[in-house]
Amino acid sequence: MSSKILFVCLGNICRSPTAHAVMRHKATQLATPIVVESAGTSASHRGQAPDPRSVSQGKAAGYSFAGIVSRPVKDSDFAEYDLILAMDNDNLQHLQRRCPPSHQHKLKLFLSFHPHFPDISEVPDPYYGGSRGFALVLQLIEQGCEALLQQLVADNQRELAQ
Repeated sequence: MSSKILFVCLGNICRSPTAHAVMRHKATQLATPIVVESAGTSASHRGQAPDPRSVSQGKAAGYSFAGIVSRPVKDSDFAEYDLILAMDNDNLQHLQRRCPPSHQHKLKLFLSFHPHFPDISEVPDPYYGGSRGFALVLQLIEQGCEALLQQLVADNQRELAQ
């Protein structure tokens, strides 16, 4: 199994880099070959490191943000990635408007993999809030990444059995 996953939020400095760091860590722990990247629908933070509050929460839980810098979504991402996961409906709609019809099937809400979806469908943007918002984001992302990995492993096992 080899998958290429792109996590997307607005600025690519809070939610999507956290998902990038968490999924990269969890996939490495399971020796699961997954290529992980993150991007933003806005280019306003291009080249910046993740928000220090995201990094602080993530590092306290054992995640590394090494090598993660903000970048905007590129048109080539739609062909390059197998799964493009938006953190909220606004970013999903933005992606849907940009994405060619042949790649629309790759676009999903990240939390569609969360065990409490659809009751919890969006990762809230913590940027203008306090540390509690960043802690909640990390919790939702950890749960979503666990469920996503389980789904990817199950899909791979089904493919191998056929």
